[in-house]
Amino acid sequence: MNPPKTSDFVDPYTLLRTSLAVFKKKPSDLQEDQLQQIRQQAFNEFAIESRILKSPEASLVVISDQELETSYQEVCDRYTDEDAFLIDLNNNQLNPETLKAALYRECRVNVIMELVASRSPSINDVEIGIYYHLHPEQFAKPELREACHLFISINPDYPENTRENALARIQELRTKLQKKPYKFADYALKHSECPTALQGGTLGLVPRGKLYPEIDEVLFSLKTGEISSPVESEIGFHVVLCKKIERAETLSLQKATPKIRQFMSQRARQKCQRAWLANLPK
Repeated sequence: MNPPKTSDFVDPYTLLRTSLAVFKKKPSDLQEDQLQQIRQQAFNEFAIESRILKSPEASLVVISDQELETSYQEVCDRYTDEDAFLIDLNNNQLNPETLKAALYRECRVNVIMELVASRSPSINDVEIGIYYHLHPEQFAKPELREACHLFISINPDYPENTRENALARIQELRTKLQKKPYKFADYALKHSECPTALQGGTLGLVPRGKLYPEIDEVLFSLKTGEISSPVESEIGFHVVLCKKIERAETLSLQKATPKIRQFMSQRARQKCQRAWLANLPK
């Protein structure tokens, strides 16, 4: 397919949809090279959709007025008021009528593609079993630890953050936490210099190797509910809390089956759609 010329018509709705999908920006906010990329992609997508709408399957698809109105209203509801909605439409070379026509076209294409995908073969238990045994690494869950930390930075430019003072501060906080471990989130909020202080120092569920090596080593040596001694990393001192331990495990075939079935079914549906598209008249 030849790239669109500057004078070639590119459907405004497809251009807008593609721009938002690829760059999370409207066409008017793109740089020239980005706009040319999006014009090309939108031109190609519109051409493919036109072939889909000429297929025999298209005659089987009917979009009700209610379905169209629902799609239209979903777009309207993204705006604070009708004026803002209409202005944005106009800025993107659209109006309520052309938007409805584009949504109708999009709904028909989506339903046709769903119809084609429904022809894909169902996935049986033998196929699932074969996939499970061929991809064991996908079902090995590593040990995870839910961690929190309290952080004091080292910065010689500030008297309170010299290495000596930072260590003294973190040791004092750790001593207090030993007596009141339930206050960890409060202490983190008040004293930690990490952005995670706003979440009580929460680092989340982490596997080995995600944190600084010094913190990682300490975290994976703690018991549930245990608070570490001060540990120094390249940026400062930390006190680490291990809130929860999720042991490493390998998902059984029974537990993995729903996930495998979903993945294989989606892959089969996409393969069916691609084969059907490839055979459409050009």
